[in-house]
Amino acid sequence: MDFSFTPEQEGFRQELRTWLEANVPLEASQLRHLQPQASAEDLQFLKAWQRKVYDGGWAGVSWPKEYGGRGASLVERMIFDQEMAAHQAPGLLNVLGLEIVGPTLIVHGTEEQKKAHLPKILSGEEIWSQGFSEPNSGSDLGSLRTRAVDHGDYFIVTGQKVWTSLASYGDWCQLLVRTNLDAPKHQGISCLLVDLKSPGISVRPLRTLTGDSEFNEVFFEDVKVPKVNLLGEKDQGWRIIITSLMFERQGLGFYFTFAQKRHYEDLLEKVRQSQRYGSPVVADRQLRQKMAQAYIDCELLKLNNYRALSRLLRGNPPGPEGSIPKLQWAEMNQRLQELAVEIQGPHGQLYQGEENARDGGYWQYGFLRSRANSIEGGTSEIQRNIIAERVLGLPKGR
Repeated sequence: MDFSFTPEQEGFRQELRTWLEANVPLEASQLRHLQPQASAEDLQFLKAWQRKVYDGGWAGVSWPKEYGGRGASLVERMIFDQEMAAHQAPGLLNVLGLEIVGPTLIVHGTEEQKKAHLPKILSGEEIWSQGFSEPNSGSDLGSLRTRAVDHGDYFIVTGQKVWTSLASYGDWCQLLVRTNLDAPKHQGISCLLVDLKSPGISVRPLRTLTGDSEFNEVFFEDVKVPKVNLLGEKDQGWRIIITSLMFERQGLGFYFTFAQKRHYEDLLEKVRQSQRYGSPVVADRQLRQKMAQAYIDCELLKLNNYRALSRLLRGNPPGPEGSIPKLQWAEMNQRLQELAVEIQGPHGQLYQGEENARDGGYWQYGFLRSRANSIEGGTSEIQRNIIAERVLGLPKGR
């Protein structure tokens, strides 16, 4: 594979660098774990940052120009993620809208739906969540039970979703519902675009290990959803699910790759500065081996994503091979965060807000948050099954 970039791509990189150097907030390096649910001020900051990125023409860089994007190639999208990480720019708040919902709308939405939502997704005016997982229906989405009953011009939705990211301050939800109880489980599902301010919707935040309420339960009690908000065809929602999941793996692959490299470089700097039990941490041979392995992990993740990108550039659609970097990232990030806490020795027990916490408890937060990596976006067990059966062609285990 040719790892060099064309003059046009390097021009894109330089233009982006110039913009980031002029616009990334000075305090950005202190916001590495900024959580919008922490305070109203954090949410306001992130909304303002996304609006600035949008006004600068950098939101949705790979979206088609006719829908407000930049029409950039996938290579330029990769460069965007790389430079955002390198400049320690805050992440964009509306990540589900930008990476999953918006691209799915572009493929399956009506022109009215696209005009109504795509510009607001880019600007951050509409924050989107996904109503996929349910109690007893997470990895097996085909078993979902939330119902939508057809009433002519509208549906009445009843049911519950769980682990719904961004719902506590979101505006809209891409909601999976069952519209045909008699059809085989993968054929009776539909996808609705639901205004979270509709009567009958209640959101209950779930407190996690980190102390945040990043995820939520969402309850639907006889919620009226206009039929014009049906995304795609009725009872054909499984096609929408597959599209959304493929965009998720494609859109977030390089984001996680370069964010992981940024984490490694941050940790490497701390290792070089730190002492443990009166001796320089870097003198520990075992630690040096672990840091070397973390570097190798970062490079392997990048190369696997390059391989996936090469396949896309040859005209192939996103496929099951996207499960490889997702699995790889989830487990390597858990190892890196655990190593960061280990390096701190007894101080690794102190969390954010405690007097003697090192680096503001940054790595402790990352260690606890990383527990979700092997669950969210498809569990590691499911990813292994996909890789075994659909990439390697191995027989099903059951």
